[in-house]
Amino acid sequence: MHLFQKHFCVIAMSMWAVSAAYAGPLVEPTLHIKPEGGSGRVALTLDACGGRTDTRILSALVENVIPATIFVTGIWLKRNAAAVEIMRAHPDLFELENHGGRHVPAVDTPRKIYGIRAAGSPAAVLAEVESGAAALAGTGEPAPKWFRGATAEYSPSAIAMIRKLGYKIAGFSINGDGGSLLGAKETTRRVAAAKDGDVIIAHINQPTHAAGEGVVQGLLALKAKGFTFVRLNDVDNFGNDGTTD
Repeated sequence: MHLFQKHFCVIAMSMWAVSAAYAGPLVEPTLHIKPEGGSGRVALTLDACGGRTDTRILSALVENVIPATIFVTGIWLKRNAAAVEIMRAHPDLFELENHGGRHVPAVDTPRKIYGIRAAGSPAAVLAEVESGAAALAGTGEPAPKWFRGATAEYSPSAIAMIRKLGYKIAGFSINGDGGSLLGAKETTRRVAAAKDGDVIIAHINQPTHAAGEGVVQGLLALKAKGFTFVRLNDVDNFGNDGTTD
């Protein structure tokens, strides 16, 4: 191997090592609400990433008077004006919060999470958060207080930056629908297994997926047990990794 080639390989390996060390592990925060006791209460959070609206879920929430915190992207808002109007017509049930402008993971180093390319830099994370807030403002909604990034995974430095912007970061304690990829039976089981103080994450943007039916059935099972449903802004909550303190 020529001397130049050796030097090039050493430099390339050094750059890779620095990049890998800088990237570091990601954080998937948890979130709980203050337990109530008695029959218990849970917070339902639904992500509206892109695509359309699962009217099975939306109709069930309205008909059964189940409050929810909806994390919306700018992409979803543009495509789902009718659903947004339904949510805005029921301010006692729905609060809309920031899921980003383009559904880009809030990770400030270049990588992919579940096949989705991360923001990749602090400036790109900032743009994702701010564009999501701007999209919500365009609907006439109040300024969001919460942020949840695509994939719900973050770099620690991105968490710190988002917190400095004034947002709480919405983790969860129960993954209800496995990113909307689970079947109806398993989704029902997971949602119905919620306990007092849990925060459920599921999706309201996949109307063709079986998981949507499971979300509905799981929520109705919880309601039948006497659980109360609350929105994140209406209760005390606590997350790890500096996401809410």
